[in-house]
Amino acid sequence: MTYVIAALKILHYSVIVLPRLAITMPTSTSEGEILTLKQVAEFLKVTERTIYRLAAAKKIPAFKVGGTWRFSKAEITEWIQQQSKGGKADKT
Repeated sequence: MTYVIAALKILHYSVIVLPRLAITMPTSTSEGEILTLKQVAEFLKVTERTIYRLAAAKKIPAFKVGGTWRFSKAEITEWIQQQSKGGKADKT
């Protein structure tokens, strides 16, 4: 298996692009968008502390990068839909 590797220079950082991986990236900008804790709080119109507590309690989809919480906008949107249905998707 061979890969075509292209080196790009953006803001003085070298980046290697693997075409096979690039194809799997989301085509919609909001589909793969990653939000900060502050952005999620603004999106949901609650305090940052509320989002922090939900994330720490694993009640909202979240993950940590370098010790800071990050959120997938697609997962947050899905979570909102589940909440408005009154339960989790795995319940019938």
